[in-house]
Amino acid sequence: MELAGGRRVVVQLMPAPFARAWIGNIRTLATAEWWDGTSINRVQDNYVVQWGDASEKKSLPPGLSAANESDYSVPATSLNPREMTRGPADVYARSTYFYRGWPIAGDEGWPKGGVQKGFARGSRAWPVHCYGTVGVGRDVSPNTGTGAELYAVIGHAPRHLDRNIAVVGRVIAGIEHLSSLPRGTVGLGFYARPEQRVPIERLRLASALPLAERPRFEYLATDSPTWARYASARANRKDAFFIQPAGAADICNIPVPVRAIP
Repeated sequence: MELAGGRRVVVQLMPAPFARAWIGNIRTLATAEWWDGTSINRVQDNYVVQWGDASEKKSLPPGLSAANESDYSVPATSLNPREMTRGPADVYARSTYFYRGWPIAGDEGWPKGGVQKGFARGSRAWPVHCYGTVGVGRDVSPNTGTGAELYAVIGHAPRHLDRNIAVVGRVIAGIEHLSSLPRGTVGLGFYARPEQRVPIERLRLASALPLAERPRFEYLATDSPTWARYASARANRKDAFFIQPAGAADICNIPVPVRAIP
């Protein structure tokens, strides 16, 4: 997403099996160049930055699919246990884990004997709201949003939104261009005047860019020994600055390291 002033924001979309109808809609909207000329119209302090069509009159492209509220989570049995790593204890879910580099929560405790034993039929898993998470703006239930209105978390992790709104990705570069924007002054952080909105010059799928222009990133594998040491270090700081290590870490306080590939 290219903002006015040469500011670029890169969003990584959720992978399968969490890629529900909203992801397909986002791809359709980006391919149609629908967001070009729209704007960032809401910046709520310690909460979210939101973008889309402030006029709410721009026609949507054909081919968008409807999503159901049940799609906010997926069957836990659809996850590959070999790609799951146990996460920390949590107050919002019975278990947390990292799956293919993403923080995930579930309604079943960590299986006895290890995750290779599998989760029970009927158990659910869902992506969580951490700093930088991208979600779909919506109206009141049963509306689930199309994906045309998106937001990124710029404050303390709003975990109360988990399973109440669709998580579709995360900002992996350029979050500073969103978190540093002036805060909106009317209800929910919306801008009071049109001239305060930040123009979106263009939004494209990376795969639609010329090969030489495509950004490429890599993440620290969350099923690796290096990850285990990293997660432990986040919970048990032993460097000289710390007097009393916490001995624990919230799932959102163990951010998955992502870096650009030269």
